[in-house]
Amino acid sequence: MRERLEEWRERFRRPLLFCARRDFALLPKVRDLELTLTRLLEEAPEELSEALRRRLGELVRGIDSLEPEEKKERIKRILELSEDLAGPEPEEEFPAYPDPDLLKRFREELRTPVQFLRGVGPKLAARLATRGIHTIEDLLYFLPKSYEDRRRYTPIRELRAGGKAVVKGEVVLSGPVQFRRRRIYEVVLSDGTGLLTLKWFHFRESHLRETFRIGKTVIVSGEVSRFGGRFEMVHPEVEDPEAPGLELHVGRILPVYPPVEGVSPKVLRRIVREAVERHADKLVSYIPPEILRRRRLLPLSEAVRGLHFPPDDADLSALNAERSVYHKSLAFDEFFFLELALGLRRSRVKQAPGIAFRTASALVERFLARLPFRLTRAQERAFEEIKRDMAKPFPMNRLLQGDVGCGKTVVAFLAALIAIDNGYQVALMAPTEILAEQHYAGFRELCGLAGVETALLTGGLPPSRKREVKQALALGQVHLVIGTHALFQEDVEFKRLGLVVIDEQHRFGVLQRAALRDKAKGVSPDTLVMTATPIPRTLALTIYGDLEVSLIDELPAGRKPVRTELFTEASRHLAYEKARQEARRGHRVYVVLPLIEESEKMDLLSATEWAEHLRKEVFSEFRVGLLHGRMSPPEKERVMRAFKRGDYQILVSTTVIEVGVDVPEATVMIIEHAERFGLSQLHQLRGRVGRSDRQSYCFLVAHGVSPGGEAWRRLRVLTETNDGFRIAEEDLKIRGPGEFLGTRQHGYLEFRRADLVRDYEMLLAAREEAFRLLEEDPALARPEHQPLKEILSERWAERLRLSEVA
Repeated sequence: MRERLEEWRERFRRPLLFCARRDFALLPKVRDLELTLTRLLEEAPEELSEALRRRLGELVRGIDSLEPEEKKERIKRILELSEDLAGPEPEEEFPAYPDPDLLKRFREELRTPVQFLRGVGPKLAARLATRGIHTIEDLLYFLPKSYEDRRRYTPIRELRAGGKAVVKGEVVLSGPVQFRRRRIYEVVLSDGTGLLTLKWFHFRESHLRETFRIGKTVIVSGEVSRFGGRFEMVHPEVEDPEAPGLELHVGRILPVYPPVEGVSPKVLRRIVREAVERHADKLVSYIPPEILRRRRLLPLSEAVRGLHFPPDDADLSALNAERSVYHKSLAFDEFFFLELALGLRRSRVKQAPGIAFRTASALVERFLARLPFRLTRAQERAFEEIKRDMAKPFPMNRLLQGDVGCGKTVVAFLAALIAIDNGYQVALMAPTEILAEQHYAGFRELCGLAGVETALLTGGLPPSRKREVKQALALGQVHLVIGTHALFQEDVEFKRLGLVVIDEQHRFGVLQRAALRDKAKGVSPDTLVMTATPIPRTLALTIYGDLEVSLIDELPAGRKPVRTELFTEASRHLAYEKARQEARRGHRVYVVLPLIEESEKMDLLSATEWAEHLRKEVFSEFRVGLLHGRMSPPEKERVMRAFKRGDYQILVSTTVIEVGVDVPEATVMIIEHAERFGLSQLHQLRGRVGRSDRQSYCFLVAHGVSPGGEAWRRLRVLTETNDGFRIAEEDLKIRGPGEFLGTRQHGYLEFRRADLVRDYEMLLAAREEAFRLLEEDPALARPEHQPLKEILSERWAERLRLSEVA
């Protein structure tokens, strides 16, 4: 009943208003305010919302131990919060958006340098800056790494070795003692149930003598161990029961923060509390309240507040597993804006002027009739999906994803033929010259079957040849051009660009991709993005969330899975013996290493040193070539051509051969220092063999890794499966998304709290809600969505730009 809530509100505010009379003149005479208000909160009717009940409880806790000025501020906040409990409907737990001017002021205050927060100052601010904490907002998002249960004191007789506990007891012994030829400080506490020894190996005697005077009562917290039949704590945290602010460190679920050099945990907790109490409410939740209600999540300010100082009834195990409602709410908030950005991008693409290609193509039919093999079912399915997109009047934006050797190139070429048959040109951009040259060789062969004019444009071409290709492109004489970043230079013009194909797209910068698409005149070209890096669904929803996805999950007929074996340094000779046997059969061998030249900093084999060793000691009967990234393009081309011809039977290389290089006669891949590579990178390297009907092998040599250890178990995944998606999921769990894709420098996948693997359910929920909202309001044009649109632009401007050209 509303009347019950109003009646309770008057009773709750009465002692607070008494304290505030005559400018708080009576405050020094008030006793047990915390107890009084706590009892009143326990009597609150069920109409009081849970969020408000929790917030009032946090403000009441520890109020008696505050300094007078702090106590006044706390009482004012409680009175403000309880001003109109009966105003909104009881179920309304989500505040309406403040007016635009107030929102702007909130954002400015959150960006205030942290040194101006009470209790910080320049010196402490400099130390916080080493952990990336520069503003008050940064401090609010500096979240605990774990939580300790300090809600109750544990009697000494109930202590258990190996656990953490809080003990309150009286000092019965205190002083330095001699222990194994070193002097330590030892204190013995008694609580009437037993004795607890405290030890310090590094100490200032005068300080400890004053802190632990005989007969004084103290509170200690720490890990319990057992020594000589007695429980003990080494270097525990110590609290004085009479000290102000005690409630911040004991009697609660304690937040444990990542260490900040030169800042004690107590000081860190104190300044975080200051930031939370004064500024957390300025973290306005811009997600519509009905979405949060539907998902049973909290507004942003409540989530951040609960993460720092959870209520006493919070689930400790859920907090430490980062699965509490506070963690989920913050993860959802981050994911929601990313998915909203991707959804807007998808909507924008559908509204842009595109090309409605005629997909019944004589070129395609003629090409397929001359192709010496049949497409797999997966290739046919992917091509049908691409055709449907190309027939629509808005630009295609599709990802063609498939494992190494699955035949993506042929499908991309079929799409190119449709564009060419419609009178348009096609540009294929590759990340490296070697891969561009590889594509050019493959496409030129396919073009011969279809009667299509193709050209290569890379930085390594002679100037005269570059001029010829650019002139032919401008005149429309070249139907298909393949190249690197040279394609989007200012002097490159297309007569009629209709399709852009981007290979291994995450290796390109944002502006590079945009520059190539801008070469089309007056219309947005269709875009087909290819990747041989298997992307787990968790990443696909974030990196490629604005793209339609086609998956080729079937290898061409006759291909045999690569057999993968794992070796230690001691057993590596077995791998090289098998490689010699394959080379004697006329097959070719890759040996891959992580470094080019010997490094003093890292004890790793280098490509140059190891190539020389292999020539003399291991493969003396064969010719050994060397390939690495510091070679000039003509040198790389010469070595690769020689290896493909068979002039070299062994090729020692760095990871420059990771993607795209195709030598069907290569049947062995030896990877030294396999422990230095990510699983997905190893899988990509493995894909350089097994590209014919011959049985192929991949031998992983791990250095300094013991069988049965964590690194060994990680590498074992590759010996158990050739499924790139399973390997990618494992790699994502181990290395995280930034390192997985090499995109850490872009900041695209960096979240404050959200984790793509752990919070996958929240990612799906956020995507569903963001896309549902955009179905109702595609341009976020409704007045109630204006704040959402503004914060999306402000908070995710860079990511929106990224998604524009993904």
